[in-house]
Amino acid sequence: MKRINLLSPRLANQIAAGEVVERPASVVKELLENSLDAGASQLDIDVEQGGIRRIKIRDNGAGIVKDDLSLALSRHATSKIITLDDLEAVCTLGFRGEALASISSVSRMHLTSQAEGEMEAWRVEAEGKDMAAAVRPASHPKGTTIDVRDLFFNTPARRKFLRTEKTEFSHLEEVVKRLALSRYETGFRLSHNGKQVYDLRPVTDQLHAEHRLATLLGKKFIENSLTLDVEAAGLRLWGWIGLPTFSRSQADLQYFFVNGRVVKDKLVAHAVRQAYRDVLYNGRHPTFVLYLELDPSTVDVNVHPTKHEVRFRDGRLVHDFLFSRIHKAIADVRPESDAAPTGIQETASSEPEITEQSALPLSNRSATAGMDWMRPASNAFGSSEVRGQLEGMGRLSGYAQEYASQTEQIDPETGEIKEVAPSGSLGMGMASNTDLSAFEHKGDYQAVPPLGFAVAQLHGVYILSESEQGLILVDMHAAHERIVYERMKNAFYQKNIASQPLLVPISISVSQSEADLVEENGQVFESFGFRVERTGLESVMVREVPVILIRGDVEGLIRDVISDLSANGVSDLMESRANELMASMACHGAVRANRKLTITEMNSLLRDMEVTERSGQCNHGRPTWAHLSMSDLDKLFLRGR
Repeated sequence: MKRINLLSPRLANQIAAGEVVERPASVVKELLENSLDAGASQLDIDVEQGGIRRIKIRDNGAGIVKDDLSLALSRHATSKIITLDDLEAVCTLGFRGEALASISSVSRMHLTSQAEGEMEAWRVEAEGKDMAAAVRPASHPKGTTIDVRDLFFNTPARRKFLRTEKTEFSHLEEVVKRLALSRYETGFRLSHNGKQVYDLRPVTDQLHAEHRLATLLGKKFIENSLTLDVEAAGLRLWGWIGLPTFSRSQADLQYFFVNGRVVKDKLVAHAVRQAYRDVLYNGRHPTFVLYLELDPSTVDVNVHPTKHEVRFRDGRLVHDFLFSRIHKAIADVRPESDAAPTGIQETASSEPEITEQSALPLSNRSATAGMDWMRPASNAFGSSEVRGQLEGMGRLSGYAQEYASQTEQIDPETGEIKEVAPSGSLGMGMASNTDLSAFEHKGDYQAVPPLGFAVAQLHGVYILSESEQGLILVDMHAAHERIVYERMKNAFYQKNIASQPLLVPISISVSQSEADLVEENGQVFESFGFRVERTGLESVMVREVPVILIRGDVEGLIRDVISDLSANGVSDLMESRANELMASMACHGAVRANRKLTITEMNSLLRDMEVTERSGQCNHGRPTWAHLSMSDLDKLFLRGR
């Protein structure tokens, strides 16, 4: 019979290191977090062979006094929390007191520090089987330096699982990138094998924050993102969200911070995914760098060994806040903004040029800054001038005359249009719903529509139009499909969703906990036209379903919704399934390729597209139109030949 033995301190620390120290990147994460908690404003990271051979980190923080150095390498020794109340409202990145002990047990580590107010520096390292701390005098400026060499030298089995130098350094670089994004007021300098990788200076304003973002994530992210800063119910959300057109094939450009701590939380991911759901293709992922600030006592950070996950006290409130604010910011976007969404501009110097907007502090940037392309042109033509200036433009002049004659039917006192709807129609209520009164009218003057007037139909797929800014190419099927889809959605959600009672109710066998979820979330099902009742300890019955889903897999949908409610506390699957069906119907109902359209019909489609975009509905990821350059025109004509 094997007896119970007390493990030696070194072996116990090596076991604990299995959770804390996975690879060199884990060491860097723990040490940098300690430096940030110590109030460091500058961090220097020197790495050799991807961190396997050496990791050296120096900071200018508060340092460690001599009497505490012997405890610094002990397990469960920390200066960050003392009581349970401190743990329940922890504000620091680290708090468990395990990192230094775990790292020193699987490497050759030296810690040198000079505390603030002391004249001497001291060096400590763990020696022997019992990991006794040996403290010696040293020469060092204010702050702390930790030198970690030969990681996993005494645990060969762990060392075998390390990857190549390039792979390990990429993980380490990602850790530095995340922490640099979490603390803009701190400078970071990273070098690998003697070669400098990053030299990020401390920043305090919006412009230089975006410059750091461009350095870490690429200039394209800044050029295709919106700033966001909103606050409600004790929650503040700020940062940058990528435009729907700047999506990725994988979720590699998503950073979310809660009170300065980078997290990967299922509830957060679900809220962001739901906000982008209707504007991205399936399989595409949004991009964002977002910061959530809330009362530390309302979030539990002690739920994961590496502190990558958190638990919110009111998860539903946080989910709804994130979804509503991000969704609104995306809905306010208008395509083809003349100005970049953010204010950073490339110049010949290494420092970015400060513009009036980019110099604003973080809290003053708007999520819709620069999104004003839909404003009427300042040099609007008078109705009497429209005919004269557009004469001789070939096929454009015919509709221009019709349009100009309509603009003359304006009441000179009120400026209201008496008759604006063109006579053409593409079906699905397009022309009948066209409303040109949204354009600005002043006396006898009328702004030229943003998408201009149709000139021709190209290859049976595109509409070529001319506006004040030049030629525009419109994908007629994609444009019509989106118009029909948005109208169907508005009609579906603005009215009470029609339900169909089932002649034979559907009985579904579930677990007891799942049946409890159905009973607790009855209103969720009712809001989408379902009536689901609990009929037993482990069974539920579907008695009514929405008409639009009557032919779908009702049982499968209900099971998926229950699973979603169990995992995330919320579910959007019913809405998503309804949207999928409406999207399919809109696709089949839209104008098909190679259908010949008249000039009037093409202009009807353009006007409907403008109304849809102006209402904030058409903010999807699939482009339906674009401005053309001369090279684009050459390609089109060559393709036609």
